[in-house]
Amino acid sequence: MQLLARLSQFVGKTFALWVLLFAILAFFFPAPFKTVGPYIVPLLGLIMFGMGLTLSKDDFKEVAKRPVDVAIGVAGQFVIMPALAWLLSKGLDLPPEVAVGVILVGCCPGGTASNVMTFLARGDVALSVAVTSVTTLLAPVVTPALIYLLASQWLEVSASAMFWSIVQVVVLPIAFGVLAQSLLREKVKAAVAVLPLVSVVSIVAIVAAVVAGNQARIATSGLMIFAVVVLHNGLGLLLGYWLAKATGMDVAKRKAISIEVGMQNSGLGVALATAHFSPLSAVPSAIFSVWHNISGPLVATLFQRFRNGPAAGPR
Repeated sequence: MQLLARLSQFVGKTFALWVLLFAILAFFFPAPFKTVGPYIVPLLGLIMFGMGLTLSKDDFKEVAKRPVDVAIGVAGQFVIMPALAWLLSKGLDLPPEVAVGVILVGCCPGGTASNVMTFLARGDVALSVAVTSVTTLLAPVVTPALIYLLASQWLEVSASAMFWSIVQVVVLPIAFGVLAQSLLREKVKAAVAVLPLVSVVSIVAIVAAVVAGNQARIATSGLMIFAVVVLHNGLGLLLGYWLAKATGMDVAKRKAISIEVGMQNSGLGVALATAHFSPLSAVPSAIFSVWHNISGPLVATLFQRFRNGPAAGPR
């Protein structure tokens, strides 16, 4: 178990490298990775189950302790990223399937990787975890509603069908994870050490499957989608920081909100696009998954240079 835990730590620290490596392999050698396609939803459920295993009562107590801070983070997540996605889609006149894919990933809740990046950035980890937890639990209602509001002009959107999809692949696995943690405390503690390995393998498999399944489309429109994803992610990080600053938060909180807003649960975006739209609509989420695991460590390294306190400034 110790060996597995060490391997899990190593893989977790080099997450971006593995995602990028297997995305490239899937692009040039798609055949073996296409077989993973039917397992995208179960893999996401496994990741969410792992998230449930790590949640504790303290995470939800943080919401009660700092409701205003958490509410600002949640509002930033569900306003800034969807609005940016819609503006980019309209402003760049994206093809309908791509536009829906960009909006879809923009409407997803925060990803669990944001908590790790906030820790590396020396930000407010407790706030990051609380915002991720709340946005994830609100996702079954908020995400389909936002997608219906913003994307239905391009393609037909069934908010009710997406609601049940998110309940099945997000809420229920998390609930089972929390239940398992409460019933099997000591055994779960041992398993949590290898969760980064399970999460990385699952995300890598999901991204590789989408890249392999859309190899031809990515070859023709991949650069355009990549540029949109980079803009979306970068503006989200920047506006998240400005939102936190404008509302009077200290630097540690600004770091947390910036990363929370900019990093999405792109695995959920892939699953929803695969289930309810076209394969091409899943590509923005897949590319987002690759990119934000590169931009996240870069931003965390930059944020390390800012002293925590009421005013930001490099060391």
